Amino acid sequence: MLVCSYGFSQNSQIEYESERTNINEKLYPGAFIFNKVTKQVFFKHEGIKVWCDKAIFYQKENFFKAYGNVKMIQDDTINMRSAYAEYNGKTQFAFASENVVLTTPSNQLTTDSLFFDRLVQKAFYRSGGSVKDTASTITSIRGTYELENDKYAFRQDVKVTSPDYIIKTDILDFYTENGHAYLYGPSVVTTENGEVYCERGFFDTREDFGYFVKNSKVDYEQRTLYGDSIFFDQKRNFASATNHIEIIDTINRTRVKGYYAEIYKVKDSVIITKNPIASTFQENDSIHIASDTMMITGPPDQRIVRAYPDARLFKSDLSGKADSIHSSQITGYTKMIGKPVLWSANSQVNGDTIMLISNLKTNKLDSLKVFYNSFMVQKDSIEGFNQIKGKELFGLFENNELTEAHFIKNAESIYYTRNEDGELIGIDKTLASSIKIEFKDKEVTDMYYFNNVSGVTYPETELPPNARTFRGMEWRGEEKIKSKAELLSNRPKFDLTVIHGLKDLKINDSITTPFYQQKDLNEKSNLKKTDTILKPIMKQNKGLKTLKPKSKVKNINE
Repeated sequence: MLVCSYGFSQNSQIEYESERTNINEKLYPGAFIFNKVTKQVFFKHEGIKVWCDKAIFYQKENFFKAYGNVKMIQDDTINMRSAYAEYNGKTQFAFASENVVLTTPSNQLTTDSLFFDRLVQKAFYRSGGSVKDTASTITSIRGTYELENDKYAFRQDVKVTSPDYIIKTDILDFYTENGHAYLYGPSVVTTENGEVYCERGFFDTREDFGYFVKNSKVDYEQRTLYGDSIFFDQKRNFASATNHIEIIDTINRTRVKGYYAEIYKVKDSVIITKNPIASTFQENDSIHIASDTMMITGPPDQRIVRAYPDARLFKSDLSGKADSIHSSQITGYTKMIGKPVLWSANSQVNGDTIMLISNLKTNKLDSLKVFYNSFMVQKDSIEGFNQIKGKELFGLFENNELTEAHFIKNAESIYYTRNEDGELIGIDKTLASSIKIEFKDKEVTDMYYFNNVSGVTYPETELPPNARTFRGMEWRGEEKIKSKAELLSNRPKFDLTVIHGLKDLKINDSITTPFYQQKDLNEKSNLKKTDTILKPIMKQNKGLKTLKPKSKVKNINE
């Protein structure tokens, strides 16, 4: 017998329509049993509509259970389908299970079971769910959807998947209108071009760029970039870091520090500003280069470093400075341009251009070339200097120590001659086509003069002060760099950039508190009190790939 039943009441009473109504007090005391004949059973309450094939309606409790092809619609905001659902008109709390699909204008949520509190307009799942929007798919163990803010709060084993990247974290807030994702706790963003780690960050899932803070770093194939904050653009293959930046090149055993850096991966280029220092490990020693700005270009085995202006160089037995320093891994040449000067032990070397040449196989210093107006100067006394000059200078290194120096073309020397007791004998001035100097233990041992040699040793009283130095000779001993720390001495001071935004997640975040807020469940509900109480999620997903915030290159000095 076909029965059509209607129930109407004022305010919060659930309205219903059914073609067939039965009563079974033994199985469902105090309930109406509604069944579909040609049209589905229909319920309506406070802006929500529900259709199903069968329903158990407890009118007194204002509560129903819906079975089979359940569809729940709230205004034009959500459309939910499931095999089972229940709804409490007194609390406006709904629960759905079995193949639940929640559709909004901007995304679709799929899960096994879903809670929906209409009073606060929040939906929640706790046994795994998947959300798909136009740009990506997000999965997690737990999740809350806030209809008012069009926001998802994903928790525990969160994974964002798109054709261009994968994000893994334990805590992620996602705004569906603009595709903005906020990451909290250990998080990894993996792309074709690199991998980002952070413990707090932002990522635009539609434009594929992000901003990361708190122990953030970017791993490329051969480089790792650290910084207090990092900007990463997947589409442009670009990354920048601000404040306390560090770039580690594992292939070349090089580390660069500074306070701002940009990396262009496609161009294999890096630019570092604000007091950059590049350190390269070489046979139990490190060579350090500092400047105002530094550019590093080229693939791993063909790196070129350009440091400018006010470029400085330091290693344990050698230091120098120039307006710019250009070092090429391809040729092994380190070129110093613009008032260059080198200090090795007690010797000062300068000229128009200085070139240090390294052995490409061992990376050890092999030789030295100084072009035009070449000088080597040693301080003899408070006012006296031993000097050798020539058009060009060629030097040889052994075990990174200068052992020979050859001055060619128009070579000259001024040398303070002393006896065994250190008493001054005279001041020797000599001209020659070329002069060769030999060193041992960083001291001059022998000097050789070749071709067209002419010289005079003057008593000190017979050589006026203005004749005791060569024209163009400039003693720069007060500028000598004696330690790595002095690479940054007398440089402009600056304030660190203030990092804005991306605040810590609030402790009272709703996802970690009882979702049902201790409301009374209907005794006819399939849910129990324990079903609505959540245990706090782990602070860190043990399965998440661990990336140490500050890895170091072995044997590189601090």
